[in-house]
Amino acid sequence: MRVSAKADYAVRAAMTLAAGASEDAPMKGEAIASAQNIPLPFLQNIFTELRHHGLVGSRRGAEGGHWLARPADDITIADVIRAVDGPLASVRGESAEDLSYAEESLPLQKVWLALRANVRQVLESVTLADLVAGELPPPVSRLSEHADAVSDR
Repeated sequence: MRVSAKADYAVRAAMTLAAGASEDAPMKGEAIASAQNIPLPFLQNIFTELRHHGLVGSRRGAEGGHWLARPADDITIADVIRAVDGPLASVRGESAEDLSYAEESLPLQKVWLALRANVRQVLESVTLADLVAGELPPPVSRLSEHADAVSDR
């Protein structure tokens, strides 16, 4: 699986909001962009998409800025990635269950389905609150410490 720069930026920006923003004390886009080293125009586009999906609220003006529209423990990494990149795992832009394979290739469809299930299992189990607290769910921590996790192959 490949995580796009957009998805990485979106999760980092959402984490920043989870760590210190609220509707009463919104964070300026410039501060978030600077803190996370994200180009401001790119961040503004990301916030537009996150707002559209009900994950972020924003207000213009001197007292304006951004905040999470839902509690941090109710927003998963999967929610953020889907908002900016669409489905978590697809094949050629299609859902694995909608693929049409010849009989001899049908086992491959099951591999794509299993891949999607595993990606979902990880990304849907980690919330922004988990990230801010630095406390990942035990299954995710165990996977991240596996020898294959640091192998680039």
